[in-house]
Amino acid sequence: MRDLVSVHVMEGLPIRSRALPFADRVEIRFGNAFPLALLIDRDAVEELLDAIQSGYAALEKATRRTEEA
Repeated sequence: MRDLVSVHVMEGLPIRSRALPFADRVEIRFGNAFPLALLIDRDAVEELLDAIQSGYAALEKATRRTEEA
């Protein structure tokens, strides 16, 4: 059994977010018919943003390197 859930986020996939102040969380929903909800505690929001920005920067760097070769 896998300990990892993979979700492929592609262009056109509906993504909605909303604050859940009563729970001190942010909810991000992916998809419509069978949505996946990601619940992020307030204390983890910055860490998630940093991880996404870091991954995106690495992807951009790799793309530039490929284009320069």
